[in-house]
Amino acid sequence: MSISPELAKRISIKASCFKESVIREMSRLSAQHKAVNLAQGMPDFPCPPELKAAACQAINGDINQYAITWGAKNFRDAIAEKNAHYIGLTADPETEITVTCGATEGMIATMLALVDPGNEVIVFEPFYENYGPDAILAGATPRYVALKAPDWTFDEKELEAAFNDKTKALILNTPHNPTGKVFSRQELETIARLCQKWGVLVFTDEPYEHILFDGAKHIAMAVLPGMRDLTVTINSLSKTYSITGWRLGTVTASKELTGAIRKVHDFLTVGAAAPLQAAGAAAMKLPQSYYDKLAQDYDLRRTTMLSILDESGINYFKPAGAYYAFCDISKFGFKNDVAFTEFLVKEVGVAVVPGSSFFRPGDLGSKYVRFCFAKKSETMQAARERLLQLKEKSAARG
Repeated sequence: MSISPELAKRISIKASCFKESVIREMSRLSAQHKAVNLAQGMPDFPCPPELKAAACQAINGDINQYAITWGAKNFRDAIAEKNAHYIGLTADPETEITVTCGATEGMIATMLALVDPGNEVIVFEPFYENYGPDAILAGATPRYVALKAPDWTFDEKELEAAFNDKTKALILNTPHNPTGKVFSRQELETIARLCQKWGVLVFTDEPYEHILFDGAKHIAMAVLPGMRDLTVTINSLSKTYSITGWRLGTVTASKELTGAIRKVHDFLTVGAAAPLQAAGAAAMKLPQSYYDKLAQDYDLRRTTMLSILDESGINYFKPAGAYYAFCDISKFGFKNDVAFTEFLVKEVGVAVVPGSSFFRPGDLGSKYVRFCFAKKSETMQAARERLLQLKEKSAARG
């Protein structure tokens, strides 16, 4: 929607530099056209019953007022214990862990706390759509480095060339949204070497840490030699525990970095919902059997999704982690990804995310779309029935 020049003057330059979330817009379009929503990354099945019980108990127990700004003590203690056990990252919950309103707030709080106007932030492309706007809101300039298909790896020389005296941070997302890439230890060590050489911080985004396939391993950047004090580890309970609407995120960093992040967090949101933090503490204490079953269930969902794509004639890159299938739709002959997704939601009845959402403005993402398979079997079956009509309907359109 266009606005008059007079109204445009009232809008900040920052807000004019990016658009609304395409991912969230696709969910709105999905509802409008009564489509099967394989766009936004939110499970449509229940969270663990232990979390529901803990949240209800907290509400019934009148835990209704502010928690400590940077997170309820029992939740931070539980986060510290789980991080030490799962990724080998030890942290003092009193001075090095902050609870945020989702990883989304964790990332922007970190950016605003540690990045200055005029700095540069390295972003691997394709990228989760928030990273570019986050850098802009912090007054920084995103510096993009390509992840190259089909393995979605980076060129070491290209990455090295992205570093300079203005570089303040690098954003790392592993397992990766949208491609499903899991960064290898060798790749992480290359990134770590360059960050240590230039004194550059790494902001990691790790909400899919437990959703891994085919023997892939999640390695936290913060545990690599020399990276503890250079890394801000950002995570979320959204994906692992199927509670995307609860908005519970965690940020782990050195005492010095945490002090700055906590100040910004305080003035952004004050704190996450107190009764849900009580449930978060319960989530951290779930047994290993929960994570084993989570991996098995997502492996089955991935198999189902890839089978549907095979039957529908859609080419994809097999994900090693996270719960998305990144697909190449160039064979269907649409003008671009937006035209394809509009056709898919309106004529076929399935909503997906256009690939350009994960690239800087231009045509780099014009042949890609992203499917989410964090769905129950009934949803996947409904998607299959509709997608099997894709070839016929796309052929008939012109």
